[in-house]
Amino acid sequence: MQRVLILMSDTGGGHRASAQALATAFGERYGDRFNVQVIDLWSHYTPWPVNQVPKSYRTLVTDALWLWKLAWRASERDWLTEPGLRLVGRLVRRAMRRAFDEYQPDVVISVHPLMQHAPLGLLRHRLKSPIPFVTVVTDLISIAPVWYHREVDRCFVASQEAVRRAKLAGLGDEQIRLYGLPVRPAFARPVGEKKSLRLSLGLEADCMTALLVGGGEGMGPVGEIARSMAARLAADGRAAQLVVICGRNEALRRELAAHRWPLPVRVEGFVQNMPEWMAASDCVVTKAGPGTIAEALICGLPILLTGFIPGQEEGNVPFVVENGVGIYSESPAQIGAILSRWFGPERERLAAMGAKAKTMGRPQATFEIVEEIARLLGE
Repeated sequence: MQRVLILMSDTGGGHRASAQALATAFGERYGDRFNVQVIDLWSHYTPWPVNQVPKSYRTLVTDALWLWKLAWRASERDWLTEPGLRLVGRLVRRAMRRAFDEYQPDVVISVHPLMQHAPLGLLRHRLKSPIPFVTVVTDLISIAPVWYHREVDRCFVASQEAVRRAKLAGLGDEQIRLYGLPVRPAFARPVGEKKSLRLSLGLEADCMTALLVGGGEGMGPVGEIARSMAARLAADGRAAQLVVICGRNEALRRELAAHRWPLPVRVEGFVQNMPEWMAASDCVVTKAGPGTIAEALICGLPILLTGFIPGQEEGNVPFVVENGVGIYSESPAQIGAILSRWFGPERERLAAMGAKAKTMGRPQATFEIVEEIARLLGE
């Protein structure tokens, strides 16, 4: 049995979701041929204060956005990041070696931008290890240079823009693979007809359905947007319903579950069956997270973007809008008005955006990535 070690960190839900998607795909495609382990290398194998970095992420992107913007802009300049990365590499070298000694991997996969330089420096230059090292970039368009390292064996990306940036960073064609973002393998399987799915999920079968999500952590003004959408749809007399996924934000779930709604609204916390909720919906309302965008495209869902994290998600907005698969607005009132038009006089436009989204989806990307890694191990 060959050992696969996936390095991630809980800075936002997307990195863990990508790691788990890859782990699941290995199991579904190859059974027990691979022993796959997912670890948060920073939190569990590095000393203080480095191990506190993941905990600061949510605070930065919600309460100290100016500081996050500053950090992101700095990350785009090699002359600023390289000295810091070398210093951190020296600080965490011994702790990271403990992780590699413990897991004895046959291949290492990074799904986090800060998991290239220090681990590769240790493996290649200190341990002189020849084991393959693979990067799976989990951002779509706005990609920090720290994602790229010239010594990786493969770098999997999800867009032509990511390919361009990889080449600018010095990676060759033999290292770069364009397959798409790794999403849960369940998105590659048919889940049933829309009306039947709605009934099985406890929804109204014949109502237009909008799915509002705030990511795994329920971030952003989800409650305000939900109330605005419901009020506008009800005022315009639309035969519609809402599904609001609050993720791990239990306070938000309780608040919205207690609200008196003017039309049918289903409020959920963290769900494991997102493919079903998406397939039961007519559009998705979300911040510009790359994972949710990739899932929506696979499901053929028009996307109503409500915000983005500066830096890492900025480029996702023009990607959605310019490809004709969605609209962007930060105003809850305007979001409600757009949704009402989509469910009313602009249904043909909604259908056209959905059809275009379907053509852009990459449902097999996760399997293609693990198959390439398996081939790499067989070389």
